[in-house]
Amino acid sequence: MGKPNFIKRILKLREFEYWPFGVFYIPLYFYGFYLAFKSKSLMYFSATNPSMKYGGVMGESKISVLNKIDKKYLPNTLFFTRGTSLRKILYQMQSKGLLFPVIAKPNMGERGKAVEKLRDKEALKLYLEKYAYQDFILQEFINTPLELGILYYRYPNNEKGDISSIVLKEFLTVEGNGESTLKQLIEKSPRAQKRKQYLFEKFENQLQIILANGQKMNLEPIGNHSRGTKFINGNHLINEQLKNTFDNVTRHIEGYYYGRFDIKVSSLEDLYAGKGIRILELNGVSSEPAHIYDPNMKLLQAYKDLLKHAAIIQKISYQNHKNGVPYDALRPFLIDLIHFIFPSKVEEAQNETAQIPNMG
Repeated sequence: MGKPNFIKRILKLREFEYWPFGVFYIPLYFYGFYLAFKSKSLMYFSATNPSMKYGGVMGESKISVLNKIDKKYLPNTLFFTRGTSLRKILYQMQSKGLLFPVIAKPNMGERGKAVEKLRDKEALKLYLEKYAYQDFILQEFINTPLELGILYYRYPNNEKGDISSIVLKEFLTVEGNGESTLKQLIEKSPRAQKRKQYLFEKFENQLQIILANGQKMNLEPIGNHSRGTKFINGNHLINEQLKNTFDNVTRHIEGYYYGRFDIKVSSLEDLYAGKGIRILELNGVSSEPAHIYDPNMKLLQAYKDLLKHAAIIQKISYQNHKNGVPYDALRPFLIDLIHFIFPSKVEEAQNETAQIPNMG
């Protein structure tokens, strides 16, 4: 009995898409020190995107980044500070034409944490109660077939940029056979099974329903890898037309040179033509070439691609620095990093503050 279990564990190690973030990135930490040595600064990456805090490695305001993008590319988006009353939020939604369902997300957050699809007023009320300590964004839910992550970069001394990674997102879905309950389908799905407890709680009143043969059910509307979304290598979609499209998209985004656009669009034809693109988020230096999480990707190739992108970041930041962009100071970054790694105490303090009635 021991040998098969041992073999299963060895095979599991090959599924690096599920490795803990800190473990997977160990080789990058050493390479990062080498790049810092080349740049003569541990904070070299902070000059990559001058308009983003620390270049977009952490702690950047999502709304401040979205506000730099041409509004024709954005879904209907509203920003609220923590403590805003439900009444005021509903009033703003009505006046700006933002209808349910909506996507709620923290203004500062990583890897899909606290991102939820809210179907109605009651769901919004519960979200506010659960995440009272944070500023947040409400965004129109875009119901189009394609969601992609496109990593675009441009060297500061160049007129045109490049696209180095495209990931296609396949949402966490189960398909009925006319016999199995939803609970059984979740247990049989390799990807859904990894989030079994979360899904059991989410669908506790539907677990005994039986999906018809061929009927598909989307279990998770958030296109994040940590939420069960399958990432598929889409680098074959890169061509000059797409590069030109994103040259146009980024032309007026001040202080941006490297990052990943998370977008929705109706078709590949519209994507290439730059029509109907809706940018959900734009991330900075923290952007991974997410195609590496394709289940068919080999570990060695994944590391090669990560190192390649780390080198691109260093080259962009070095050019920006030579053009007069300063590197950020190390000490405040380290303080923010501690808060980022150990957020619980900070959130508790903020939550306590948020409970104090606003007498204004």
